[in-house]
Amino acid sequence: MKQKSYAQVVKQIESLQAEAEKLRQAEIDGVIERIRGAINFYKLTAADLGLSPSRVSSASAGANSPFKRKGRKPSGPKAPAVVKYRNDSGGTWGGLGKRPQWLRDALADGKTLADFLVK
Repeated sequence: MKQKSYAQVVKQIESLQAEAEKLRQAEIDGVIERIRGAINFYKLTAADLGLSPSRVSSASAGANSPFKRKGRKPSGPKAPAVVKYRNDSGGTWGGLGKRPQWLRDALADGKTLADFLVK
């Protein structure tokens, strides 16, 4: 049995991935068709399906889709950020996003996150 080259294996993988995607899409199409049939047969609404009435309305359903999103509602005031880390000079960080410079400097000087953890 002749051993395959790397290029042959990569080509075979790509071919199998394309075939798998075609099969997946065919299965999805069948599932969607069965779901739509059940929705129509039982006259189900978005609320029956547990979908938020603020985001979905049966009156706004399009011809191609049983549900259509409404516009985004303006959000209310944001909750204050939770402070997880604090230094002696009042610098704070909630643990999300880029670390502030004061914390990066302290970590570079040998400190640990636990040294600044708010208890």
